[in-house]
Amino acid sequence: MLSGSIIMDHCRTSELISLQQALEKLLTQTTSLTDTETVSLTQSSGRVTATDIISPINVPPFANSAMDGYAVRYADLNGNKPLPMAGKALAGAPFQGEWPTATCIRIMTGAPIPSGADTVIMQEHAEIAGDGVVFTQPVKQSQNIRLAGEDITKGAVVLPAGNKLSTAQLPLLASLGIAKVEVVRKLKVAIFSTGDELQAIGQPLKEGQIYDTNRFAIRLMLEKLDCDIIDLGVIADTPEALRNTFEIADQEADLVISSGGVSVGEADYTKQILDESGEISFWKLAIKPGKPFAFGKLKNSWFCGLPGNPVSAVLTFYQLVQPLIANLSGFTAWQPSMRMRAKVTTPLKKTPGRMDFQRGIASVNQQGELEVRTTGHQGSHIFSSFSLGNCFIVLERERGRVEIGENVEIELFNHLLKNE
Repeated sequence: MLSGSIIMDHCRTSELISLQQALEKLLTQTTSLTDTETVSLTQSSGRVTATDIISPINVPPFANSAMDGYAVRYADLNGNKPLPMAGKALAGAPFQGEWPTATCIRIMTGAPIPSGADTVIMQEHAEIAGDGVVFTQPVKQSQNIRLAGEDITKGAVVLPAGNKLSTAQLPLLASLGIAKVEVVRKLKVAIFSTGDELQAIGQPLKEGQIYDTNRFAIRLMLEKLDCDIIDLGVIADTPEALRNTFEIADQEADLVISSGGVSVGEADYTKQILDESGEISFWKLAIKPGKPFAFGKLKNSWFCGLPGNPVSAVLTFYQLVQPLIANLSGFTAWQPSMRMRAKVTTPLKKTPGRMDFQRGIASVNQQGELEVRTTGHQGSHIFSSFSLGNCFIVLERERGRVEIGENVEIELFNHLLKNE
């Protein structure tokens, strides 16, 4: 059996803690994984860099032409006197051989600059005159030449540690000839739901049962966060089943996430098992939906207990567990979704006391103004509000009812909830 003691801060009092306070507690108590692995570039999408990635080459690797035109020695230019063409330089087929003085070389974009050339004149500023080429516009020395290492210098840090690799970064690494990268190993996350009323999706419902929506939604979000998922299913409300599940999860995972059984005052066995299993805090969050939340340390892993209501579970995962997973995964470049101001086109019900994350539909009107309307009923069981919406309407803790025309803050859904 695991050992430890439970920390019941905010459990015996009506005090609510803010979302920011809860997030600070999560992030200050946890540190990222130190285990790394080397994977091929083709298998690295979604992974987090464990070390700085250093460029092994200059980019471009050689000086080359930025234009189709003519490579010249600036000193050979003499007014409008034509320069005979001594040869050609193409991308992949550089100029070879002797280059006589007072001549030019036809050159294409990307072709290596011939030895001795210091200027490229674009073809639009050149005319053929007999056996030579005349340049019709003033010429600046060194123009239209891309220098070796101008974009990236050999030995420079291309990507620092803590960046997530995606379409924006991987082609860059490929252009440097980097075939393998060292990344933080994937976070192992164990998930399960508690409650005898829950039934697995696809199975017939018995009297008084509901489908286990929460675990399914959490799994989908974990997949988008590129975690290794250990799905332990629905656990019966018995001390033996819960204790065994917590012990298995703690042994196999870096993070354990349960859904249900964390509301203060609930008559269940979850708190009893956690009292035996580690140091867990039960919080009353000053947010709506999603007031009950548990966080702490088991013997080997971290633990997050989400509310049982579907919308509350998804919201607390989005606002708290998502940044926690980024922190544990070493994703130091993670940023929360940007918040912006929008005008409300429907009234919003709100009671002061908790920050309210209502689901909304943001759009731009004909005047180019950002506006938002509610998805409808905002009950913590109305999961359709996520499928209808594209943002959270974030209402301040002490704000009351919002009327049409007032300005509010919105937070657009990121890839976890975005309808794609």
